[in-house]
Amino acid sequence: MSAGREVLVVTGGTRGIGAAVTRAAHARGYAVCAGYASDDASADRLRAELPGVVAVRADVADPASVAALFDAAEAALGPVTALVNNAGITGRLGRHVDAPVEMLRRVLDVNVLGTMLCAREALRRWEARGTAGRIVNVSSRAAALGSPGEYVHYAASKAAVETFTVGLAKEVGAAGVRVNCVAPGTIRTDIHAAAGDATRPDRVAARVPLGRPGEPEEIAAAVVWLLSDEASYVTGAVLQAGGGL
Repeated sequence: MSAGREVLVVTGGTRGIGAAVTRAAHARGYAVCAGYASDDASADRLRAELPGVVAVRADVADPASVAALFDAAEAALGPVTALVNNAGITGRLGRHVDAPVEMLRRVLDVNVLGTMLCAREALRRWEARGTAGRIVNVSSRAAALGSPGEYVHYAASKAAVETFTVGLAKEVGAAGVRVNCVAPGTIRTDIHAAAGDATRPDRVAARVPLGRPGEPEEIAAAVVWLLSDEASYVTGAVLQAGGGL
């Protein structure tokens, strides 16, 4: 790795918004390590598409797996300088009274605990090296809107991510670390099919003031801007990217 090159870890970085972030960062010269949960085929496609990108299996809710992800990134690319906490799941669409406890636990483990563990790992490494880095967490407009009848548990998990962002930014600002958040609205990714309704982006488009779902690349642009020096005086921010919602 050449001196001064930025090394970015993107969790959930081989599909959807995460893959768009990986592509955008790679195009801007970042060395990128994309963490992913289980989809080896998506990881293989991304490696083939973007030479130099490292893709590593990792469970963000497992501290040992998180440490192994950062170890793999640093072994291949050099010291990590930035982190995008994008890994997230919704669970199945439906009323809260029907939500299985196992699903609720996994959503909270991935979305909230996973974000916290990855941020902690990055901060520990930066503190040990005496360097500053940048973190961007990916939330959802569901955090403010609540998503009644669909996934209030997911909305609650993303509200926790936003509060964590604000508090952590204040905690580590004196060390020069910036922590921000992007809150996408309805974006065309396969997260909707995983929740049980692949048609959801078009079904809810009428609610969006801009009249359409967003594209992963539009969210990636916001994430990469927050990572950049152009946002050097921005920390603790939650950037809404929901088409007006």
